[in-house]
Amino acid sequence: MADDVEEWFASRKRWQPELAAVREVFLGAGLAEQLKWRKACYTHGDHNIVILQPMKAHLALMFFKGALLADPKGLLHDQGPNSRSAKRVEIHDVAEVKAATKAIRALVREAVAAAEAGLEVEPTGGPQIPDELAARFGREPKLAAAFAELTPGRQRHYCMHIGGAKKTETRQRRVDQCAPRILAGKGLRD
Repeated sequence: MADDVEEWFASRKRWQPELAAVREVFLGAGLAEQLKWRKACYTHGDHNIVILQPMKAHLALMFFKGALLADPKGLLHDQGPNSRSAKRVEIHDVAEVKAATKAIRALVREAVAAAEAGLEVEPTGGPQIPDELAARFGREPKLAAAFAELTPGRQRHYCMHIGGAKKTETRQRRVDQCAPRILAGKGLRD
């Protein structure tokens, strides 16, 4: 596995100096390094703590449970509009890494403590079920039961996919396309 991680770092065309600086911070904080989801991921025990996400505009240090972390320096940014727990630190150059090293180490310590304590981000409630899907549930109780058996993340993903369409016809077509996958107990991308 170590060779895989080394290959990953060597294959990065952008952010080489920043990646090296961040890697040093994470390894110095006692995190283990693995390749997960084709990215360098830093863990503590069986817990994923942070993963490196090289983007065009910045290098993201995505903390899996960032929403649980105090952020007195204001380094954490939302991962996206539909992300509840993940938050990221955006790095643009090595100077930023050096300036934020203490704060990043503090985030790592807090993330490890949260993981060891078994803390979880509280769910925000069930997904907003699109009208077209709800109507189909009314006609097909088996589909509603299969949907209820899906994980909350899979339910949310289906609702965002179907509800994200602007036109009623498109939402209906998406319901028709997704119904067999839901009945099979699969997620949208499984």
